[in-house]
Amino acid sequence: MQKLRYLAVIGVSTWLCAITSPARAETFRVGRLLCLSTPRVGLVLGSAQSLRCVFYARRPPRQYIYEGRIRRVGLDFGVTSAGTLSWAVFAKNSRIGPGTLRGSYLGASGSLAVGPGLGANVLIGGSRRTVVLQPLSIERSIGINLAAGVTHLTLGPRGRR
Repeated sequence: MQKLRYLAVIGVSTWLCAITSPARAETFRVGRLLCLSTPRVGLVLGSAQSLRCVFYARRPPRQYIYEGRIRRVGLDFGVTSAGTLSWAVFAKNSRIGPGTLRGSYLGASGSLAVGPGLGANVLIGGSRRTVVLQPLSIERSIGINLAAGVTHLTLGPRGRR
């Protein structure tokens, strides 16, 4: 019964992530953010990980490097190895430059790992809330973990957070 509850929490979190749409104002898909995470130990009520990220801009094709920290608050049991997170990036303006993704993002997340694992995150924020990381991040990791809750991501230029 308890496992069923945990799976229901993951399912609802993933479903909420999937139905969340970009901000109501017109947005442009400006690229993809790919992050490599450090190993994570779930501390029952939350966890924290450091990230190294590369933003791949679509037009003109460029790469910008960021460092970040992701904190989760909510149910988080288990241990995972270093992993990969990938988001489609939408913005209210199609002009993207170095530091455009800098800022604080907030949203929902859920993940499940028994050996190989997958997760989902939807985050909104950045400079004046003009950047949306969605529709879903794809989180790949290896370990034993169950997590669902609120996620806070902080991104800054390489060398600063």
